[in-house]
Order: sequence, then C-alpha cells, then structure tokens
Amino acid sequence: MAENGGNPAVPAAVTWGLLAAWAVHDAEELATMAGWLRSARPGLEERFPGVPWERLEMSQAHVTVAIGLMGGIVAGAAARGAATGGRSPLFQTVLVGFGAHGAVHLAQSALARGYTPGVVTAPVVVIPYAVWAWRRLRAAGVPTGGTGRVGAAGFAALPLALGAVHGLAHLLTRTRHPEARVHKGDRRPLRRGPLRWRLL
Repeated sequence: MAENGGNPAVPAAVTWGLLAAWAVHDAEELATMAGWLRSARPGLEERFPGVPWERLEMSQAHVTVAIGLMGGIVAGAAARGAATGGRSPLFQTVLVGFGAHGAVHLAQSALARGYTPGVVTAPVVVIPYAVWAWRRLRAAGVPTGGTGRVGAAGFAALPLALGAVHGLAHLLTRTRHPEARVHKGDRRPLRRGPLRWRLL
C-alpha cells in the first residue's frame, strides 16, 4: 500500500522527475567526462599545479560504472518519494543535494573558464527541476523538516554518495598501470591504479 499520506496534490512528475532529470544530466556526463578529463588535463595542470590531476583521470568504464551506481541511489530516492507523496526524508535530501550539485557544476566551469562535463544541463535541467519540485512540495503542504536542516543533510550526503560510488567503481574497474606490468618470473605484486574522484 502506498504511503502517500492522503496527499494526491504531489504529482509523479515531482518525485519520479528526480530520476528523469538525473538521467538527462548524467547522459551528458557519460558522453563527455572521460574524454574531457584527458583533453583538459594539460591546461588544468598549468593553471592549478598543486592539484594531483593524474589521480582525477578516469576511464570510460569507471565513469559508466560510477554513473550506474549513482543511478541506483537516485532511483531509490525517487521511488521513496513517490511512495510517500514526497514526504520521504531520503527523497528530500537527494532532491536538495541534486539541485546544489548543479550549482557546483557552474562553479567548476567558471574556475575552468570553459566547458566542464554536466555544465550544459545543470542550469537548464538540474537547477530548474530542483527548485520547481521543492516549491511544489511546499505548495502541497508536504512537511519538509525545515529547509535549512534538509539542505544541510543534502550537502553532507552529496560527498559521501560520490565517494562511495567512485570508490566502488574503482574497485570494479581498476586495471594495471603500464609501469606496473611485471616481467616474466617477477613475482612482485601489481600496483593498482589510484582512486579517481569526480563530481557526478
């Protein structure tokens, strides 16, 4: 039985819209992230020499797995939102975090002085959807537990979720580095690639 609390005023576009908006946004990242990191790295190394850019480069396999894992989190949050008429703390937290990370994309692009993966859909899909959905929840009288508290939870959950999906993606897709290949008869353990971190 759906736990909608007798609140039919919250349409599916609000709750399942989270998954739809995420899919559009991350389709852009899926198509551009790995290639952009490779091509932009020389310029970024010159402008920001203190950043370990070699640790931020990701394979297409890593990007694909990480995005898929994040999709599972977003789908679960959207499902809980639909089942509870938008009342789910998980849905509300992910909604706020999703909208906030759209602003992060804009800041990243400003720092890079150009395109960064996700910056096209951030201002036209991510942020408008998040603002609209939150307003619809408030207009429907859905308890939000305080905008500030939910917002803080969203900001706190975002890096944790990103760290988890990238860490697991690294474990699932890690490959040998060329310099780590051993000669025949060499029994030393292989070195593994560094952990890649990138905002999805």
